[in-house]
Amino acid sequence: MRWWAGGCVIAGMVVLVACGGSSGGASGDGSATPSTGVSASASGTASAGSSAVPTAGPTGPSPSASDSVPPAPRSCVSGHAEVTVSPGDAVRRQMCVRPGTVVSLVLLPRTDGRRWTAVRSSAPVFVLPTGWRLDADGTARASLRCPGTRGGTAEISVLAKEPDLAGTGGVAFTLQVDVVPHTTAG
Repeated sequence: MRWWAGGCVIAGMVVLVACGGSSGGASGDGSATPSTGVSASASGTASAGSSAVPTAGPTGPSPSASDSVPPAPRSCVSGHAEVTVSPGDAVRRQMCVRPGTVVSLVLLPRTDGRRWTAVRSSAPVFVLPTGWRLDADGTARASLRCPGTRGGTAEISVLAKEPDLAGTGGVAFTLQVDVVPHTTAG
């Protein structure tokens, strides 16, 4: 066996172990529990509050092997999800969704004097931000639509700035959305 084939076998085993050993494993009733802090109900909707898994802690990203592993398909949300960002929450989060999912992003008012100004997607073909709205109290809302059937990753950047400064401001929050298509049996 060639050295690279052995490396591929080992990498495949690491992926299988990481997917099977995640905290989002099957529960006693046979249903899968999402590991991203996103809970799904029978109606196909889901919500993720400030408990969504951040990708970096206060000291930076953790150097575990599972950081490079794509999210397990069973932890992906389909239908509708909601992500709420409160002051003091992590500035970076990650979630996994299925194609066709709509994520409602709710950004509560900031406490540092800055205001939410815009939302942008690094890959609108995978996640398209629509319906940007800034309420009078400083709460911002946007819908993130995952059109199509292809899988991919998009980083949603939310900008904020001081009200009296020109321009759109700097990135104040980032949501990495991994779009994972349904597997097809062939």
